[in-house]
Amino acid sequence: MMRHLRSLADARLETESIVTIGVFDGVHRGHQALASELAQRARHSGRKAVVVTFFPHPDKVLDSTEERYYLTPPDERARLLLDLGVNLVITHPFDEATRQLRAVDFVTLLVKRLRMQELRVGAEFALGFQREGDVAFLRAQGQQHGFHVATVAPITANGERIRSADLRELVRAGDMRGAAALLGRHYSLAGEVVLGEQRGRTLGFPTANLAVWQEQIVPARGVYAAWALVDGARYMAATNIGLRPTFGGASPSVEAHLLDFHGDLYGAGITLAFVERLRMEQKFASLGALTAQIRADVAAVRARLSGCSAA
Repeated sequence: MMRHLRSLADARLETESIVTIGVFDGVHRGHQALASELAQRARHSGRKAVVVTFFPHPDKVLDSTEERYYLTPPDERARLLLDLGVNLVITHPFDEATRQLRAVDFVTLLVKRLRMQELRVGAEFALGFQREGDVAFLRAQGQQHGFHVATVAPITANGERIRSADLRELVRAGDMRGAAALLGRHYSLAGEVVLGEQRGRTLGFPTANLAVWQEQIVPARGVYAAWALVDGARYMAATNIGLRPTFGGASPSVEAHLLDFHGDLYGAGITLAFVERLRMEQKFASLGALTAQIRADVAAVRARLSGCSAA
C-alpha cells in the first residue's frame, strides 16, 4: 500500500526497509534514479522502499528566505516519488526541534520506526545537528544497529551534477527547455481557476486565472506555450505570466487561454505544463495591437505544441 505520512513519529513499519533521505524538491532526474533504484532493491529483497523528506525546506528555515522557493508542493513531491515505486514517503517537519536533533537520535528514530536495514545516500550527505552525522558516522552507527550504508553516485547532465538549485535558476529565467532536460518532464504549476478581470474575454480570448501555491516558483514573466490538464483532458494553452502592463496591472498573475476549449472553468483545478517561453512580456500601444499579438501567440502555441508530448 502506498502511503504519505507527515512525521517519522507516525511511522511504525512491520516490514524491514531500505531508506533514503533528502529534500527531493522538484523530483528531478537524479532524484528519480535514486528513488527507482531504491524501489527495485526493496522489491528484490522483500523490504519496503522509504523516502524521508522534509517540509519546510531546510534552506527556508536556516536562511529565513521569503521568496518563492519550491519546485514542487509537498503532496506533488510525494506523488511523484510514489509513482516511481516507493512504498512510503515521510514528509517530516523541519522545525526547531528537528534542526536541533542530534544525529544519533535521528538514527535511532530511523531504526525504531522504519526497521531500517539499508540507508542509501550521496557521498556528501549528512544529517542531524550541524550536519554532524556524515557518512563515516552513519557507517559506525550501522555497525552498532545492524544496518548497511551505501553511497550512490550523482546523476549528471552534460557532465554536471543535476541539482535543484540549478533548476530553480532555470525556471526563474523562463528556460523551460533547460528545466525539462533536468526534470525529465515539463515544469508545472497547479491551481484553482479564480475570477480575474475578464479582459481576455472582451478581446475574444478568455483566460483561466490560476491561483497557484504562493511558495512555488513561477516562471519568468512572458508568454508561454503550455499544456493545460483539466479533468483528465489536455488542451494547448497560450499562457501569460506577468503584470498585464497594457492594462497597468500591479500584481502578477498566471493566465491561460485554452485552445479549442468551450465551457466554464471557474473553480476547476488546472495543471499547466510549460513547454517553452515564446516571448517576453510587453506593453502595447492599443487594444488592437494587443489583440493582434494574442492572435499570433495562439498560432505560435498551436505550431509549437502540434506533435509535442504533454508529459
